[in-house]
Amino acid sequence: MASEKLKNAFHLFDKANENDPNKEMWQGQEYPKELLYAIRMTEKLNRYAPEAPESLQLTARCQHIQRWEIPRESYEMNRTGYLKWRQDLKKFHAQKAGAILREVGYDQEMINKVAFLLEKKQLKKNSETQTLEDVICLVFLEFYFEPFSHKYPEEKLIEILQKTWRKMSDKGHQAALKLPLSKDSLDLIGRALKG
Repeated sequence: MASEKLKNAFHLFDKANENDPNKEMWQGQEYPKELLYAIRMTEKLNRYAPEAPESLQLTARCQHIQRWEIPRESYEMNRTGYLKWRQDLKKFHAQKAGAILREVGYDQEMINKVAFLLEKKQLKKNSETQTLEDVICLVFLEFYFEPFSHKYPEEKLIEILQKTWRKMSDKGHQAALKLPLSKDSLDLIGRALKG
């Protein structure tokens, strides 16, 4: 059973993400982009790790909270700019989520746990961080890889798939191979794994 605090936090995370000016169509309905992403993260976590602790449930829901406020274009369009953007986003998400968690009555310990997970600390060592990363990769592969794949040449896509695969656990790999992907995407994954 979801706690009252968890429900309240989800409500406020979603309310914040409803302000996303970027929209995405899904099954004939228009959604604010980051709200749809948050819903997908929760649904994927519930299927992938139904026993996930509250800290992980909270983090999955707020992983991209208000992401549009720090656009990628506001940083240099190179690797250094990209890494700086990602680091700043992690801190920004932790700060936004922390304020909401405090508002609904979570203690500092839980706020710190969520910040730790949002900053992806101890990937491959911490089981919660690894589960979060698996869920992020699964959501990317299922919902975002296909449209993304039309923008880049095959060698770039193979490189992205290899990087994604390296971040995932064995359990994550098994779940990825069962996703409802197109034949083209599955072929690309096959080629990436052979590379």
